[in-house]
Amino acid sequence: MFRSLTGGGSPIETCSTRWRHQIRSLALGVGLMLSLLGVSSIAFATDDNDGEITANSSFPGGVYQWTPPREADEITFRDKPVLRIGKSILVGLPVSQPLGEESITYKVGDAVKTHTFEVVDKQYTEQHITLKNREMVNPKPKQLERIRRESKIQRALYQQISPSQNLQQGFEIPLKGITTSLFGHRRFFNGEARNPHSGLDIAADTGTPIIAPAAALVVLVDDLYFNGKTVFLDHGQGLITMYCHLSEHKVALEQTVQQGDVIGLVGATGRVTGPHLHWSVSLNGVRVDPLEFQQALANALASNN
Repeated sequence: MFRSLTGGGSPIETCSTRWRHQIRSLALGVGLMLSLLGVSSIAFATDDNDGEITANSSFPGGVYQWTPPREADEITFRDKPVLRIGKSILVGLPVSQPLGEESITYKVGDAVKTHTFEVVDKQYTEQHITLKNREMVNPKPKQLERIRRESKIQRALYQQISPSQNLQQGFEIPLKGITTSLFGHRRFFNGEARNPHSGLDIAADTGTPIIAPAAALVVLVDDLYFNGKTVFLDHGQGLITMYCHLSEHKVALEQTVQQGDVIGLVGATGRVTGPHLHWSVSLNGVRVDPLEFQQALANALASNN
């Protein structure tokens, strides 16, 4: 009997449980070798019920894609619902994600089952930024109160689960420009360590239109301390995107937008060194690499055809 390696398409013989860990060790060795050669990290996963092996990219800050059994229901990762795209699911992994074995829980009838997969390492580079406004590095107490209030609102938005919008056209890049800062950079402001970069920075002239990457509901339009003029879009099923440092909002709260609609203009508001868009993607409550999500969504849509 044969089952296919879903990431590579080559059939391999189904192994008994006593061989599973040997196969996984070999797979991780291959993943490490490819990583050293500059190839995207590869992780291998197994189901506890049938031993099926799959290949997929999974690393801190990445997106894990899996095709569950047809009868699977109530699929969760860390007790949170996951994004379902046709036959596939997409799971966001935080930058702080521990390496090693992780699991997705699902139900078949009354039985609770798990799908396990390995999270492998990804090295993110450092980025050093100098800001003239020192209060954007070390805010005063009154400013800290504002930052805490704004952070609480944003955290709540990232956790909400709403009905899915139309994602069948995939995700468009919201702005054509020059990428100046990648997701995951370990950041230092004026020499002081801060949280890793939680999005993608794209530079463009002030006033350049920014578009919605897919259909969504506008759930926040505000002017925030660090983020400047900001828009949050809710695409449903725990998929939230954020657009920061705008010069002007072009949408209103609770407005429904379609892919390609203009939602704002590039600016230099908030904590910036020049005009650009900071674009974040949040999946099941965690920030992930927007480009990794865009590719994972494209793969999931293609697998449904």
